[in-house]
Amino acid sequence: MRRREFITLFGSAALWPLAARAQPRRRLPTVGFLGGPTASTGRPWVAAFVQQLSERGWIEGQTVAIEYRWAEGHGERYAEFATEFVRLKVDVIVTTGSPAAVAAKQATAVIPIGFALVGDPVGIGLVASLARPGGNLTGLSNQSSDLVSKRLEFLREMASSLDRLAIMANAGNPAVVLEMGEVQAQARTLGLKPISLEIRQAEDIAPLFEAHKGQADALYVCTDPLVFTNRVRINTLALSARLPTIYGNRDYVEAGGLISYGANFPDLFRRVGDHVDKILRGVAPAEIPVEQPTRFDLVINLTTAKSLGLTVPPTLLATADDVIE
Repeated sequence: MRRREFITLFGSAALWPLAARAQPRRRLPTVGFLGGPTASTGRPWVAAFVQQLSERGWIEGQTVAIEYRWAEGHGERYAEFATEFVRLKVDVIVTTGSPAAVAAKQATAVIPIGFALVGDPVGIGLVASLARPGGNLTGLSNQSSDLVSKRLEFLREMASSLDRLAIMANAGNPAVVLEMGEVQAQARTLGLKPISLEIRQAEDIAPLFEAHKGQADALYVCTDPLVFTNRVRINTLALSARLPTIYGNRDYVEAGGLISYGANFPDLFRRVGDHVDKILRGVAPAEIPVEQPTRFDLVINLTTAKSLGLTVPPTLLATADDVIE
């Protein structure tokens, strides 16, 4: 081989790896995950979601990228993060809770949105109907308002002398406002006197307990990212006020609440993973019906019951899916 040909060949070979490395990496399909509480409290939901995606062939960091944003109970962050996802041009936005879903819908009518933990997606205008969502949203409803009567039934079994029911709700969450109205109506039907405790920020919680000291016999707390983030504070104040509490999710009871009855949240996020799989494969959200929960958990905290001087009826214990001692 002539010297000039050798140098040319060698130089080309030496440059080839550099050229190969300079090729832009192929962008992975990207999911923007907009969480309402903190990253630590939402970890079980993320784990269920990511696991389901992996079973459908979407491996985080390999075949799909996930951008996480956590509002940590601050409602004003939803619009900020939703706008950021639009700017990042994510392929799908996953939201937790009604305020996050509303913010995402306001931010984009193009990027598909999969929601979870929305109490009444039709009632708050997210979708046209459960069977035919229309638009760019679909997901999982948690049917929180539909379970109000059952929760009150469990609460009355625990606190038979219940007469005055305090209802804590984030007035800035449209789905929670609907649930609060349902609780008020059901309470009156049962002959109970409802007392509304409306909050909009964490700083409202303690003053409300102080202002209504001695005015209620029990507390119904509407599930919401704001109260979820402050669940330990609420339980501490309720226990100090000798108030039995009823919630829509087991996390509250694990944090010291008395009873919870509602949809299994990790299961909802697992099923959202199926929705995202379909969307990433080209199915339009408008063609994916909104689904409802199939797993419901009744959880009782015996330690809290004992602290309140309450005896859990054997029939209620037998019905419980989980008992915390």
